[in-house]
Amino acid sequence: MLNSVIQEETTGCGIASVANILSKTYLEMKATANAMGIQAEDKSLWSDTQYVRKMLSHAGVETSPDETPFESWGALPDLALLSIKHHQEDGKNFWHWVVFKRVGGKDYVLDSASYLPSNIRTDFNEMHPKWFIAVQNA
Repeated sequence: MLNSVIQEETTGCGIASVANILSKTYLEMKATANAMGIQAEDKSLWSDTQYVRKMLSHAGVETSPDETPFESWGALPDLALLSIKHHQEDGKNFWHWVVFKRVGGKDYVLDSASYLPSNIRTDFNEMHPKWFIAVQNA
């Protein structure tokens, strides 16, 4: 059964997404992130990919070296970090992190946003990923 971690801070989607991949609670992942010098309040967490990569690498999980442009849901690997809700602030790109997971041939998105009626999403037409990072060995 799939479970989704809910972010406990407005800007905690990166920490929650890594928690979803590593099967940890938000508080466990936040403590690990904080010990690594990563804070949910840092806007870089959702405008730079190095922080989620660093947290995953710390746990022994590999990620693709680059972001791959999104083409279709079917073309995604079985596990990936996706960037959705792209926007700019003062000329800098920002996004919301979610996790794509394929289980038993079915596609799901684990979205940590607390305002959603369900954090396990299949409303693919409502999400507009720009790119993804493939995740291996999770």
